[in-house]
Amino acid sequence: MESNKIFVGTSKGLVIFIKENEDWKIEAIYFRGFPVSMIFIDRRDDNWWVALSHNHWGAKLFRTRDQGLNWEPVKVPTFKTKKPDSSSLKKIWIMQAADPFKNDTYWMGTEPAALFYSNGTDHQLVESLWEHPTRVRDQMWFGTGGDLPFLHSILVDPDNKDIIFVAVSSAGVFRSSDGGKSWQAKNQGLQAAYLPNPNVSSGHDPHMVLQSSAATNVLWQQNHCGIYVSKDKGDSWQLLSNELDHPHYGFCLTIDPDDPNKAWVIPAQSDEERIAPDLKLKVYQTTDTGQTWQSASKGLPTEPTFDIVLRNGFDRKSGLLAFGTNNGNLYISENNGKEWTLASHNLAKILYLKIC
Repeated sequence: MESNKIFVGTSKGLVIFIKENEDWKIEAIYFRGFPVSMIFIDRRDDNWWVALSHNHWGAKLFRTRDQGLNWEPVKVPTFKTKKPDSSSLKKIWIMQAADPFKNDTYWMGTEPAALFYSNGTDHQLVESLWEHPTRVRDQMWFGTGGDLPFLHSILVDPDNKDIIFVAVSSAGVFRSSDGGKSWQAKNQGLQAAYLPNPNVSSGHDPHMVLQSSAATNVLWQQNHCGIYVSKDKGDSWQLLSNELDHPHYGFCLTIDPDDPNKAWVIPAQSDEERIAPDLKLKVYQTTDTGQTWQSASKGLPTEPTFDIVLRNGFDRKSGLLAFGTNNGNLYISENNGKEWTLASHNLAKILYLKIC
C-alpha cells in the first residue's frame, strides 16, 4: 500500500511530507517563496492542482500529471458576464470534482465569491449564483477579514452529483438541486450575531462546511458564530456550542466520513482575540453530534502558544489526522487524535493542508 502524503500549502510554498522509518520527512518542495491558496488532489486521474495567490503577480493555477515532476500553468478564471462587470480574480480558494465518474469536470470557488464550472482548460462563471438576488438585489454578500466575500467550500452530494452545496464568507450556505442552474439560500437556524438582524436569510459567515458520506443528509459547519449541524441536507441548522465553551469560535473542522456523529475542531479564543484559547492549543472531539466535547490534545504543547489553525489547515484520512498552524507548526496524529506529534516547526504560515 502506498504511504500517505501530507500536502502542506504555506505562505512560502508547497511542502510534501511522507513517512519514512517511523518519521515524517519532507519529500519535496515546490513553488518556493509563493503563497499556496489551494490544493486539489484529483483521485480520478491522479493529477495534482495547486493555486497560488501573490500580492504582486495575482492568482495563478498549476497542474501536474506526473506527481510533481513537471508542472504546467493553467489559465485562471475570468469574470466574463452578460452584463458589464469590473470584477477581477483575487484568489482561487477551492476545487472539487463535478462528476466523480467523469474526468475533466470541476467546480472552482474564488474570491470575489463566485463559482466556476471547468473542463480543466476553460472556466465558465456560474451566473445563476453570481446573479443571485441576495447578492445583487439585497447586497447581503460582504467581505469579512478581507475586502471581498469569497467562496471556500464546495460539496457535491455523493448520492446525486446535481445536488451541490457552496459556502460563502460572508453570505452563507447555498444549495442547488439541478446541477447549478438555480440556487437557494440554506441558512435557517444560523445566527449572524454581528448583524442588526441575526436571522437574515443571507449574510452569514460559514468558515468551513463538510458533508457526511455515510449519511448524506448530515452536514457540519464551523461558523463565525458557533458550530452547527444539519440533519436535513441544509434545510435547517442546529447550534452545538456556546460562547462559554472552548469549542465554539474557530476556522477549521474535520469529520469522520463513516460516522456522521463524529467531528473534530480546533478552536480560537474569539473574533477579537485570534489566538489559542487561554493560550492553549487544543483539539476537541465529539462522538455524539456535539452533545458533548472531549479534549483530544495529548502531545500538544502545554506551555503558552499563540497558534491557531486556518480554515483549510486541518484534514483527516482514516485514522490519520494532521493540522498546520499560522506559526508554521505541523502536528500529526496516527491514532485518530488520541496522541499528537510535532512533525515540523520550521514552516511558514500554513494556509492549506491535504492528506492523500
